[in-house]
Amino acid sequence: MDSPLVMASEAKPSRVARQPSGLLRFARNDERGWLHGATSCAVLLAFLAAWQWGPPALGVPAYILPTAAECASELVKMIGRDRLFFHVGVTALEVLAGFTLGALLGMTVGYLLGLSKTAEIVLSPYILALQIAPKVAFAPLFVMWFGYTVYPKILVAVLIVFFPIMVNVLTAMRAVDRDLIALARSFTASRLGIFWKIEFRAAMPALFSGLRIGSTLAVIGVVVGELVGGNTGLGYLLVFGEGAANTPMVFAAIVLLTAIGIVAYGLVALVERRVLHYLPAQDRP
Repeated sequence: MDSPLVMASEAKPSRVARQPSGLLRFARNDERGWLHGATSCAVLLAFLAAWQWGPPALGVPAYILPTAAECASELVKMIGRDRLFFHVGVTALEVLAGFTLGALLGMTVGYLLGLSKTAEIVLSPYILALQIAPKVAFAPLFVMWFGYTVYPKILVAVLIVFFPIMVNVLTAMRAVDRDLIALARSFTASRLGIFWKIEFRAAMPALFSGLRIGSTLAVIGVVVGELVGGNTGLGYLLVFGEGAANTPMVFAAIVLLTAIGIVAYGLVALVERRVLHYLPAQDRP
């Protein structure tokens, strides 16, 4: 009768053989990725088909809901007639500036409040009051202060982007393992070293979660500023199209704003993948 050790040694190859190889796992993941991509494209095509043929079939007038082809045609006309690329560039630069400044400010305040419990207690009510105040209400004030320039749009975007990033960073700083910090102190680590080696890096996944949210909110902030007081940008084209009762123009501007938000989100996700490459995919935000 075979010993348990021999039986285990004979059974081990069968268990290994049942596990898929690395190449096979990669092929399966690649096949699953292609399937997800094809499904997303099919959903997009179905949406465009419904947009194109749905309104005429339901008897909806074009000035209420134009078809996809009419919006695409208006988009082409806007390139030469309304200097579309110029307005897209203005809005994109405002989004970039507002997101960058809001992210830097949110990171700085979040880390500083995380390092000082006293500062958090003292400043939290004022930061919360700033967040509760409607950001749209600040846009006319900024226009009165800075005129019809890019600064009001950027400032509104900064206000909107700041809070989610600050809260995410602060929450992550408060969740850092205190025992790990105590261990570092026992090895005579400096306060700056503890922050850089432990707290800063522990908060990075939460920081990127906030950056993802902020990248989309920056577009909203810029558009609010352009709607309230602007003579350039896609928000201005939205107002112009509304005043001219040009519904396809309004839809075209909305589509372009959505595209800017998608690009901003994708860039943040790309940077996150490069920076947090050491984390398993399921642990990333």
